Amino acid sequence: MLDDLHIHDFYRDAGRVLLAMFNQFPVPATVYVEDISGPDSPDEYGLHSPRHLACLGSMTWLKQSGYINFSQLVRQEAMEDAVLSHKGFLLMINAGAESGQSNAQLLNSAVREGSSGQLQALMERLMREFAAL
Repeated sequence: MLDDLHIHDFYRDAGRVLLAMFNQFPVPATVYVEDISGPDSPDEYGLHSPRHLACLGSMTWLKQSGYINFSQLVRQEAMEDAVLSHKGFLLMINAGAESGQSNAQLLNSAVREGSSGQLQALMERLMREFAAL
């Protein structure tokens, strides 16, 4: 079980971003932070919530780590021309050893129906697999 809520949120956000990119592949798309993390209500100064900013950080981390590419951030609202990297695409189409399902199918199930522990285990496996590609 995950002890740290921010890590659980990171795994869920990263999984949702990868799925969004896979479902649009190979067409670059604009991906809005709110589509991944849920609605945000900026404060009276226009500053986004910590949850929104954490999701934006997950998107940036995925790019910096080579999972996805995007041309630019649109303020703190979205990433523009976002697409899976070559290695990101290979990661998503590879089949899970036990199930025979693609990693995209496994991730879709884990994000939609799985427990935090299932999602954590899958995301950690995917990160190890990505590093080995």
